[in-house]
Amino acid sequence: MTRSAQETFFRAFHASHPAVTSRAFGDGRSAGGRSSYELLRDEIASPGRVLDLACGDGFLLELLAAAGHQAIGVDLSSVDLALARQRSAAVAEGRAQQLPFADHAFDACVSHMAFMLMTDIDEVAAELARVLRPGGQLSLVLGGGPAGGEAYALFGKLLREILAEVPAEQRIPRLGDPRTRGRAGLDEILSPAGFSPVQWRTEEIDFSGSLDQVWDFVSTVYNLFPLAESASSALKTAFLAEAPALAAPDGLIPLVFQVHLASTRIVHKGQ
Repeated sequence: MTRSAQETFFRAFHASHPAVTSRAFGDGRSAGGRSSYELLRDEIASPGRVLDLACGDGFLLELLAAAGHQAIGVDLSSVDLALARQRSAAVAEGRAQQLPFADHAFDACVSHMAFMLMTDIDEVAAELARVLRPGGQLSLVLGGGPAGGEAYALFGKLLREILAEVPAEQRIPRLGDPRTRGRAGLDEILSPAGFSPVQWRTEEIDFSGSLDQVWDFVSTVYNLFPLAESASSALKTAFLAEAPALAAPDGLIPLVFQVHLASTRIVHKGQ
């Protein structure tokens, strides 16, 4: 997908699904009781000027501000940015490949579930290196997929079956750069821009809940957006029929999603 086509897709998706990411990920908890947003917030130890790249509705900006940071967000979606402003967040509309900020403007940058979706990722890395001060920190939360044989894996299986039957215009191509999905690939992207080797760890986030709660989470994926109503309905019907068999003794349907936390710093001027 070209950059312009991808940006058009994301703007349309988030206009029709405002605050979708924070609604999906805000309630999940790690083994230590923190959400993926809180895990990312806590990667930034010292208060400072922090950029939230692809900030959405400002959920993470609010957490950063409460922790003592001077946080500023940037995003493509004017709809989500309007919601962020309602939180009294400082935000700007802009593209990751051409950030509307001065050189060395930030002590740190964070990005939640977005970096792995961006096109022209080497340009993004260069821009982040430009707007971060020397020694500035970059911390990312990246999607890692289902943690095991539970509801998210079931949803993925059913989705693949549906997508195999629909015409091409109802399928989206792979988003982003596949190198962002692993530590070595991330180093390949970030090292030429002047970043140190990435510190990488994986956390499991528990979204287990009722049948409706679990469906609300899995149905936020981008793949459903271009599907015809008949295909979406067939997917939902199949999931709601099969997922109850996964229920634990407490009645909750298990849904555990992996996220990767990656952190690095600017150590030299990029190539």
